[in-house]
Amino acid sequence: MNRREEILSMIAEVVAIPSCARKARAMLGDPNADLETLARIIEHDPGLTANLLKIVNASYFDAGRPMLSARQAIRRLGTVQVLQFVISTGVAPSFVRKIEGYDLAPHMHLQHSVTVALAARELGNVLGLDPPDHVFTAGLLSETGKILLGAYVKVDAHAILELAMERGLDFDRAEDEVLGINHAEVGALLFEKWNLPPELVNAVRYHLRPDEAPEQSLTLDLVHIGSALAKMIGVGLGMDGLNYAPSVAVVERLGLTPEVLDEVSANVVEGLGSVWDLFLECAEDACPI
Repeated sequence: MNRREEILSMIAEVVAIPSCARKARAMLGDPNADLETLARIIEHDPGLTANLLKIVNASYFDAGRPMLSARQAIRRLGTVQVLQFVISTGVAPSFVRKIEGYDLAPHMHLQHSVTVALAARELGNVLGLDPPDHVFTAGLLSETGKILLGAYVKVDAHAILELAMERGLDFDRAEDEVLGINHAEVGALLFEKWNLPPELVNAVRYHLRPDEAPEQSLTLDLVHIGSALAKMIGVGLGMDGLNYAPSVAVVERLGLTPEVLDEVSANVVEGLGSVWDLFLECAEDACPI
């Protein structure tokens, strides 16, 4: 079995990976719990978002109207059902543990994921593009593959970095060369297994390489630049750091200017302050249920 086949076999065995559910659980005893509070807790947590979408889309698959964001799913299910979902899901705190291979300290991956999501959504707002709700979700889930691929990257980290430096490759392309797969594809394959909507799967799969996507997508373009902005802002950077180049075509398509990027970055940094409590609580003790 080669490395790619080994990794694909590992993906096939993965179960859902929610990361932080304590706040949502506490709401069970609150008669005044409201949808907005619950939505805020879930939509800033990649694991809970992915699991919620997995379950609601499986339940409503025959309806032909897949849910693309946590808020849509919560509106469809209602507060009580979503709270029950949170409790039944349990906790596997992968997003707040150190991710070997990428050299991500505890909670750094969660910080970075939320930063990508905020940047993608804010970019759409600043550009006046009225981004759909699932732009935030796609950004939040875009780096999930690192959790699964980290152990393999750790073993071959030197070879991957050396290849990236010698040949001037983006980190994900060096992963392809050494491992036969990259973390974006790993994440997409997992979400395909979970039957998440194609719009989200494709945004995850191509967020580092939008020029290779079978068709253009505003969601993909925003997540691609949101990912680049998150790295520029410097939140949750790991071993791969800034070893990625943004697509010239996407920059031109969106009509990006330094002024727009500066405004988006400033708004994202301000927005991060409003969700920092979630980071701190998850990092403190992995939010055991």
